[in-house]
Amino acid sequence: MSHSDRGGSSAPIIDFRVRPPARGFLDMIMYTSPARRDRFTRQLGLEPARSAQARSMDMLLAEMDRAGVGVGVVQARFSDFFGSVSNDDVAAICREYPGRFVGIAAIDPTGRRAAIAEIDRMMAAGFRGVNVEPGAYPVPMYPDDRRLYPVYAHCEDRGIPVIIMAGGNAGPDVSYSFPVHVDRVAGDFPALKIVVSHGGWPWVSEILHVAFRRENVYVSPDMYLHEAPGWEDYLRAANGFLAERFLYASCYPLAPVEEYAEWFRRLPLESGTRERALWRNAAALLGLPGSAGAAEPATAIIQGKEQACRDWP
Repeated sequence: MSHSDRGGSSAPIIDFRVRPPARGFLDMIMYTSPARRDRFTRQLGLEPARSAQARSMDMLLAEMDRAGVGVGVVQARFSDFFGSVSNDDVAAICREYPGRFVGIAAIDPTGRRAAIAEIDRMMAAGFRGVNVEPGAYPVPMYPDDRRLYPVYAHCEDRGIPVIIMAGGNAGPDVSYSFPVHVDRVAGDFPALKIVVSHGGWPWVSEILHVAFRRENVYVSPDMYLHEAPGWEDYLRAANGFLAERFLYASCYPLAPVEEYAEWFRRLPLESGTRERALWRNAAALLGLPGSAGAAEPATAIIQGKEQACRDWP
């Protein structure tokens, strides 16, 4: 049975948050503490991915293929508790598996000039955005901390989207997920496209109001969409005002790529909304080939990423 027969788009999914079992990711807590990871997955009502348990890239790619995931967005990370993953490691993964992954850069915000230089280096290498995880930094900060403002200004000026982790376990306490911080950033940088990973959960109504009033805010609830309190509100927004700014993500390995995709396809989303969430919105945001509505988006996206990988140092 085809993906479209199961109620999904025939185009390949762009999974906006994937942490593959390779290179520096294997040193992150989600791989070094498998019991913790699997307990979290089961709390979501899902079963752990076999590829995560086996720490196998071949198994992950097979799971992606069965799920209809054409491209995974891989975000570098600068963190103490969760573990860091370098930009160079992400670039290497993209080179080793051409066409399957898109790189997003991480920065250390405590050195303004070095952070901006690193952004420019990775954008020149083919990366498509910047990942900011303020509450997970070695010295936690809020998304509207003024030390981050030079990074936001640089990205706004250059049209680089920024992903802000603001939801779930995004900091030492739940205040680091409170949407008012994202609201201030979005208001201060109105031309900056901001993706809220973890969807601001559990502050669902609040983050949806931020997205309602700030047209530069995208919402990606990822694993917290899976029947967590408030999940129906995300869907109502996706079927309405948020249709072009709602992004699909599994948050692998905390949610399994295959089971999560199957579940998502069954959600009561309008057909146009589902297609936008699964790939069109992400392709347009990241400037991937096929984002303008190409007839064969799978081919266009994969060929475009293969070229980008060949150009990377």
